[in-house]
Amino acid sequence: MMSMTQDNLPKGADQAFLVNSRFTKDSGLAPKLVYRNLSPSQLYELALAFEPGTHITSTGALATQSGAKMGRCPKDKRVVRDPETEKDLWWGPYSPNYVMDDRTFLTNRERAVDYLNTLDRVFVVDAFVNWDPAVRVVTSRAYHALFMHNMLIRPTAQELASFGEPDFVIYNAGAFPANKFTNFMTSQTSIDLSLKHKEMVILGTMYAGEMKKGVFTLMHYLMPMQGKLSLHSGCNVGTAGDVTLFFGLSGTGKTTLSADPKRPLIGDDEHVWSDNGVFNIEGGCYAKCIDLKAETEPEIFNAIRYGTVLENVDLDPETRVVDYCSQRLTENTRASYPIEYMANARIPCVGGHPKNVILLACDAFGVLPPVSRLTLEQAMYHFISGYTAKVAGTEVGVTEPEATFSACFGSAFLMMHPYRYATMLADKMQKHGTTAWLLNTGWTGGKYGVGKRISLKHTRAIIDAIHSGELNAAECVTTPIFGLLAPKAITGVPAEILSPENVWPNKDAFAKTLNKLGHMFVKNFEHFADGDSFVGADMAARILTGGPSPLAEEAVGKQGFAAIAAAGAKVVA
Repeated sequence: MMSMTQDNLPKGADQAFLVNSRFTKDSGLAPKLVYRNLSPSQLYELALAFEPGTHITSTGALATQSGAKMGRCPKDKRVVRDPETEKDLWWGPYSPNYVMDDRTFLTNRERAVDYLNTLDRVFVVDAFVNWDPAVRVVTSRAYHALFMHNMLIRPTAQELASFGEPDFVIYNAGAFPANKFTNFMTSQTSIDLSLKHKEMVILGTMYAGEMKKGVFTLMHYLMPMQGKLSLHSGCNVGTAGDVTLFFGLSGTGKTTLSADPKRPLIGDDEHVWSDNGVFNIEGGCYAKCIDLKAETEPEIFNAIRYGTVLENVDLDPETRVVDYCSQRLTENTRASYPIEYMANARIPCVGGHPKNVILLACDAFGVLPPVSRLTLEQAMYHFISGYTAKVAGTEVGVTEPEATFSACFGSAFLMMHPYRYATMLADKMQKHGTTAWLLNTGWTGGKYGVGKRISLKHTRAIIDAIHSGELNAAECVTTPIFGLLAPKAITGVPAEILSPENVWPNKDAFAKTLNKLGHMFVKNFEHFADGDSFVGADMAARILTGGPSPLAEEAVGKQGFAAIAAAGAKVVA
């Protein structure tokens, strides 16, 4: 660690901006020394001086560690249930919103503030989210301040001088544990959100992603209440102004595919679709960097430079070269950088209404076609399903592919019932003539361990065909069980892989696997049985028509491929 004396420490901020805030008066926040909106260079110096395990990498990025927690803790996220907002939120056994009362929230806030008040220094980042609401982050770590400097929308000097009262405050005391014996606590980690107080409290985890996703969770309440749709998606735009949204869970290629050198990037993760078009919630990117290579993802690789935060990566102790293939600390290695570090970023990060919506699924069962065009009902159904699959080796005990469903491709961040978001998506798609596609970035020719993964080259060729309009005019085949419209031919893609059954060595095994996956979708949708109370019985029934129609397992077991072939597949112009 570098040595810093009182003489060469950055000068603390005049605390008038903090003292006069109603949040400060309400919470009792009274830090000894406040660093407000320091430059990246100053934050580098303080992180290197006072945060063990922090280094400058060979490319100039700041590599640091988040401690014991190296990923989000969704089961420790709690939302205060209050009379003003409870009717709009989704509660129940399948909701991500674990209940907390106001008294416990205030107890945890007091615990967090008491800890922050004991420190020699705290960091404040005042910035914007959504290109409008003002957010204040109070944290104990310089790396957290740099992270949020990157991820939020940075104010100009004039905007900072007139920042005024924030709309939302995050108290990040993640280095200090929660009291697990307090009501509603299940561990020493707690991420608490109060819509009433417009505050978030973090205890027991220093993983920086909790701040980013806490703000995103807030947007999932505020935006729909204003008739705007918040989306966990990547977004880019063509030279003709045609916007594409990419939805996908971790490992499906959302960040990689939205970073297309031929199309300016609007954002990689969080967006809002309003009456005026789409815009990025954030001012930065938070990319997974496990197995990152300059050859396959040059835009992301080249963005990792001075000002970037690298979280929990492994690096050579002498050369400080990062080993992106290493999982020594975690598989969830991350890079946070300002969006302008992407060579083709579009600034400001706004665009028109999407022409295409692409739902990404890494199907490790190898039965979904590489691409299919979706009806409006199928778009709602598959958006709500949020399907991908785990593969053997990613988790202890996983020896076969496992279906994973995350509602709206981000269930951990939802505040309202998934049907609410899905119907808003359908309304906007219908109004603006948007086409939806289901893109399988997973396996072909068999499940994981038998077949092979669809190449990135072919996936990019499919996306190029979507953007060129080629697929809108393509002749399609309706697939069995799922009823998807799969194109028969695409420029640059081998025709045989477009119909998955054609490249399976055993068609009966294909039929059983496809039918089994259909049953998994149906079973998962039972979690949303209360959706009619949010969107009405007619709309709920309409959504269900977009799902698969699996056959009895006994029939497929006896007849194999003949059973699903008899169920129907036809050519559609």
